[in-house]
Amino acid sequence: MRTVTVVGASLSGLYAARELRAQGFDGRLVIVGDEPHLPYDRPPLSKDFLTGRSDEGHLALSDAEESTALGAEWLLGVRARGLDAFRRAVLLDDGRTVPSDGVVIATGASARRLPGPAPAGVHTLRTLDDARALRAELTAGPRHVVVIGGGFIGAETASSCAGLGHHVTVVEAAPLPLVPQLGPRMAALCAALHRRGGVDLITGTGVTALQGTTTPHGTTAGPTRGDTVTAVELTDGRRLPADLVIVGIGTIPNTTWLEGSPLAPRDSVPGDGVPCDAGCVTALPQVVAVGDVARVGGTRAEHWTSATEQPRVAVRNLLAGHTAETVRPLPYFWSDQYGARIQFAGRRRDTDTVRIAEGTVTDGAPGEGGLLALYERGGRTTAVLSVDRPRPFMRVRRELARAADEMGAAAS
Repeated sequence: MRTVTVVGASLSGLYAARELRAQGFDGRLVIVGDEPHLPYDRPPLSKDFLTGRSDEGHLALSDAEESTALGAEWLLGVRARGLDAFRRAVLLDDGRTVPSDGVVIATGASARRLPGPAPAGVHTLRTLDDARALRAELTAGPRHVVVIGGGFIGAETASSCAGLGHHVTVVEAAPLPLVPQLGPRMAALCAALHRRGGVDLITGTGVTALQGTTTPHGTTAGPTRGDTVTAVELTDGRRLPADLVIVGIGTIPNTTWLEGSPLAPRDSVPGDGVPCDAGCVTALPQVVAVGDVARVGGTRAEHWTSATEQPRVAVRNLLAGHTAETVRPLPYFWSDQYGARIQFAGRRRDTDTVRIAEGTVTDGAPGEGGLLALYERGGRTTAVLSVDRPRPFMRVRRELARAADEMGAAAS
């Protein structure tokens, strides 16, 4: 194998490049990225970077010394527009072609947007450029901020905006935010953090229109070019004043460039990601996928830990030419909201019982000192949720990981 191309200068793309060198690949290494930036850490964008507590230097995932040691060719600010499966070549928007013996797909995901044109003042928060633009607007004095979507990005952004002194309202279409991840009981406790942080939370209703300065009052016409957002209209008839709107309604895996290839046939369902086996190996020889774009073993997990754990296995299988190892991660994610750190690990089901093992609940929210909740099924712990209880959480997480490894070994 003489040339390996990593498509995506992302967290998972950087980890894949590191693994290629660590596992002995000494050939030509090409890293393609559609952003002009070297790989950076995304989680701080909605937190410390947005509030100004950290700068862009703190986001960098590597330095000049490591970049030199990797010996990679960085093709930044250029998009991949296709994958020639026959020649195993990556086609670029600028007309170049990168012939490759192996390809790592690490193109991540993009922020999902509301349909139709958006007026000025409407933001998503996924990239460094997104965060730069939003941070600049948040420094212009107190504003009415409406956050559409109460998931992790929406909640973290709302928390940061409230901390900066803005009046914030979160609109969530579901009865509660984070129910799929945490279940209704624990989701209700975490939703109460919004109230504790001084943020209004509206649930069970969606958005019908964004109103701009040139749209006549009382109409439902969409915004026109040159509009600046002034209000958000909800499905229940309410109208929320808005100087800024932040859309956090999920992501779409970046697979458009693969359309028409065996990895994204034209009749595939948008949002599915790149299908892989449990070892991140795709249907194309010498092509693997990692991170937010990869549907590994039937599951696409948009978590930092997946993006950092999958590349080791994917690269081993790429260099071996077959699936020599599979990924057996224990799902784990965290979120920082309103001064609290939420951590979750494990695989819960809706039928699991939930028991608060440590801490208390005060006025429907985690009490002072946080809490530790255990999800249980058939007498064993299946998952754990922590709010500001990092040490006991890590202990239970290690126990869950050990049990998962033992079950995986027994099954293989």
